[in-house]
Amino acid sequence: MITINRTMLALGLAWSSLWAGEPESWLELHARSRQAVAPGAKEYRVVEQLVKWDPPKTAIIICDMWNQHWCKGATARVAEMAPRLNAVLQAARRRGVLIIHAPSDTMAYYAEYPQRQRAQTAPKAQAPTDLGKWRGLNLAEEGPLPIDDSDGGCDDVPPCPGGGPWKHQIATLQILPEDIISDRGDEVYNVLQQLGIENVIILGVHTNMCVLGRSFAIRQMVRLGKNVLLMRDLTDTMYNSRRRPFVSHFVGTDLVVEHIEKHWCPTITSVDFLGGEPFRFAGDRRPQLVFVIGESEYDTRRTLPEWAEQELAWRGLRCLFVHARDNDPNDFAGLEAVHEADLVFLSVRRRAPVKGQLDAIRRHLDARKPLVGIRTASHAWDAQPPDAQHAVWRTFDVDVLGAHYEGHYDNKPGSAPATLVALVPSAANHPILTGFPAEGFRAASHLYRSRNLAPSVTPLLMGALEARTEQEPVAWINTAQERRVFYTSLGGPGDFKLPAFRRLLRNAVLWALNQPVPPE
Repeated sequence: MITINRTMLALGLAWSSLWAGEPESWLELHARSRQAVAPGAKEYRVVEQLVKWDPPKTAIIICDMWNQHWCKGATARVAEMAPRLNAVLQAARRRGVLIIHAPSDTMAYYAEYPQRQRAQTAPKAQAPTDLGKWRGLNLAEEGPLPIDDSDGGCDDVPPCPGGGPWKHQIATLQILPEDIISDRGDEVYNVLQQLGIENVIILGVHTNMCVLGRSFAIRQMVRLGKNVLLMRDLTDTMYNSRRRPFVSHFVGTDLVVEHIEKHWCPTITSVDFLGGEPFRFAGDRRPQLVFVIGESEYDTRRTLPEWAEQELAWRGLRCLFVHARDNDPNDFAGLEAVHEADLVFLSVRRRAPVKGQLDAIRRHLDARKPLVGIRTASHAWDAQPPDAQHAVWRTFDVDVLGAHYEGHYDNKPGSAPATLVALVPSAANHPILTGFPAEGFRAASHLYRSRNLAPSVTPLLMGALEARTEQEPVAWINTAQERRVFYTSLGGPGDFKLPAFRRLLRNAVLWALNQPVPPE
């Protein structure tokens, strides 16, 4: 079984060539890999390492950057990344790196090119493995891919019809006289051996398919003993975001990159050749959530970041946390981040921030941006201000959440009766309740009194005291002013241990952001 540890061991000194007297002209590459925290563990840690490669012993292989793909979205993304990729090729050539163009199934177009003929006439090298073979997914070696690409991966609506419209490499990528053209693993290997090339950088498309499986690509090059890097910002997947794991197309690419970093080779970015920032597709805008936390009753300072890391971050949602200061509970330093927030997540109890900080929350809501609140958010800003510079919002519960907070019952955890949570039958098909247990669940929080729900409120869950008749809404949405607001009066430490509650919050965030809620 190939693991990152075995791969790194096989690469030997090439990965740590930092000895004295090393030429200044060598490539300095910031390689990122993922190593299991322990043998056989499913958790990985990110490992960053500076590696130095000799340019004449290094090649860049461009995989399947065709002029046209059967999927329109894939064609557009290739065209979008091509200028940056061409700039990398120009910079690499200046450093002495060999450029190999590998637009598969188009070699007839290049039959008369000297760059193609040089690949065909390179001396045959003795290879340790079958060079003409597609290197497909082997579950025993690397486990399943983290995405479902079984439908071909087209993210367009409706999906594009399949086919093979590619004729040649996209014209944006210049082919210069010193380059090589080949889509055959044996030819590429012959050229590498002829020139004494030990190091290979792979870029192009598609990460989950050809970039891994072609006879000249990652799996093959690793098996051939080459030192391999993937340029992770100049690649793309064939992934349909309406398939497992139901994340954006760009997050799907990130997940495949992580898979490669775990099982095959480290990755770098184009910054190592061009400086600046890594390439990013124009459509790759990850929503930013700002969590505003300031309460000392329910430990959400701990539970919310842990939950967000496990439920949201891997989906591509950027989570920023603003905490009230320990020495000044009314001061939320950094709250100006709300100005750039796509969603505010509120867990605050009876605070009176300075007016400018509370105004940031008001402006977010006035812009009709979404808010998710839990537990004490119903009385977040109902406090005694210490002076005229601080502000309160005593009617926040009515104005924003759409209900009036009237205290709570005395059934705190550990004392009877328990809080039983059930679906509101008329709301059973709401996206937030996707995957919610039909039988409800036993909450770990005491029950709040929430009264006078506004006409714009849709109750989702009701809470009742076990063996008693009292009922209160415990989760609802408020769509007043064309704004998406979700609130639940649950949110104690024990609730975060309940799968139903964790799913409820995740679904609520996705709904508030107007993103698809996964069925699983």
